[in-house]
Amino acid sequence: MTENGKIRVAAVVGPTASGKTALGVEIAKALDGEVISADSMQIYKGMDIATAKPAAEEMQGIPHHLIDFLDRGTAFSVADYVELAGKVIKEVDSRGKLPVIVGGTGLYISSLLENIKFADIECDEKLRKRLENEAAEKGNKYLFEKLKIADPESAAELHPNNLVRVIRALEVFELTGKKLSQYKAESRLEETPYDSVIIGLSYSDRQKLYDRINRRVDIMVESGLVEEARAVFESGNMKTAGNAIGYKELIPYFRNECSLEECVEKIKQETRRYAKRQLTWFRKNAKIHWIMLDEFDDKEKILTFCKKLIAKE
Repeated sequence: MTENGKIRVAAVVGPTASGKTALGVEIAKALDGEVISADSMQIYKGMDIATAKPAAEEMQGIPHHLIDFLDRGTAFSVADYVELAGKVIKEVDSRGKLPVIVGGTGLYISSLLENIKFADIECDEKLRKRLENEAAEKGNKYLFEKLKIADPESAAELHPNNLVRVIRALEVFELTGKKLSQYKAESRLEETPYDSVIIGLSYSDRQKLYDRINRRVDIMVESGLVEEARAVFESGNMKTAGNAIGYKELIPYFRNECSLEECVEKIKQETRRYAKRQLTWFRKNAKIHWIMLDEFDDKEKILTFCKKLIAKE
């Protein structure tokens, strides 16, 4: 707790494959903290390799929260994350530990740290089913274009294939006549309970990040990604997994429509595109302290810099 009565929180953000997990653990070790994940796919059980879920040895004994706790296919909204993460932050702080938020899901992180309150609007299953059927018949892009007209601000925050959130934004608009982005803007009027220091990891040379992504996908394949994706595919439950890069790209291989090499290359391509979208999102936040890893590639110096930053602010 800081002098102004707010909870001190550190956050490590950035694109996929930038080393967030490792730095988050080092910060937690150095400053007596616990890690709280901000990854919209690592929350699900049985989705380990594709989501780069940290293994026990990577955690180095540091408690990690909001990882691997939800059954695959269970709906989990941004509002759910903000509520649950808020509870965990309070618990960690009550034990005198530093909450360290680590992840690349920008919407989760900004909604949490900015204390966005989400409208308590009940789901309309009939309406949701109709929208799902429209997407199935006419494609995800058709629904996304509808959202761009109804609520361009919300559309700007979402990828066209993020069907769950596109449908939710359309659902809110159709049920209330009010944009989801309006609800969010109004909710920002309440001050955040967090005193946060946000550290961003990236590379000045984008190609170096892309090379890391390509290598990581190769390692994932060597570690059993294809087998994990096949198990998810054969389970018939792709509603959630379908949004995770590394699963849907392998479906043509399982159906004997493409070679494994072609599908793996597609995973690399989609992961690079995702990293680009992540960077676009995070760069809107002027509060992030960026570390360019190709200019400052010394683990001890990076950790020292982070410790000073967190202690100072």
